Amino acid sequence: MLEEITTLDPLELLIADLRRAAATLTPSEVRYLVDYYYEIQEGRKRADNQMRDLLGAGEPHQVIQWLSKNTGRFEGNIKLALGAFSQASPVGVWAESIVGIGPIISAGLLAHIDIEKAPTVGHIWRFAGLDPTDEWNKGEKRPWNARLKVLCWKVGESFVKVSGNPQDFYGHLYLERKVYEQKRNDAGELAEQAAEKLRRFKIGKDTEAFTWYSQGKLPPAHIHARAKRWAVKLFLAGWQHVAYEVKFGKCPPKPYILTQPTHSHEIAVPNWH
Repeated sequence: MLEEITTLDPLELLIADLRRAAATLTPSEVRYLVDYYYEIQEGRKRADNQMRDLLGAGEPHQVIQWLSKNTGRFEGNIKLALGAFSQASPVGVWAESIVGIGPIISAGLLAHIDIEKAPTVGHIWRFAGLDPTDEWNKGEKRPWNARLKVLCWKVGESFVKVSGNPQDFYGHLYLERKVYEQKRNDAGELAEQAAEKLRRFKIGKDTEAFTWYSQGKLPPAHIHARAKRWAVKLFLAGWQHVAYEVKFGKCPPKPYILTQPTHSHEIAVPNWH
């Protein structure tokens, strides 16, 4: 029996250990691991860049190479643990079925969002800082979760990256929305938003953004952000639907806007039922 154990692949043993450990993870631990994962990922990227610079200069780079390789292994181990946590939940399984959503983001959403406190997706949008009616004034407590907002930003960036994938869903919606927003912008339909931006923010008059806003139009970066945010909110609507149904065994109440005659169109949740 001992001989059989010692012949097992060390990687298989590591994965088995991580999966067992992941079963004991608490939401607070997962939130910490998600943050730490992105921190060491950035460190590994810096090491990679440094190593390329040293190689290009013909200088010794063995220690930096060692750092990059070992940081990458550590990064991968955390990903394995968070993947096991995500896959233990039907909601995590659904989230990872979406092109562009991996185990880190999926685990982070599971750890940050309590579906019992989110009977509609609007609750999640507000908690993630995606409700445009929420304002954060000086001296007040931030009305949203900053870490979840960053995670949702990463979701949007991911959808942009995979928008050319034939199997993608939300990235395609981002592209469609971007065309729609651009048409509205060209027609001057977003002039009020442009004027509001100038009223509320100090934008340098020598910037390209000021040129766009002063003409009653939103700059390309703003259009991109609007379309991306719209796609993220749609994804969160799907996530909330799945999580609610898993938890309570029934479909969630529709958001108020979908109960109105002029906003009755609903996009079905992909990869679900």
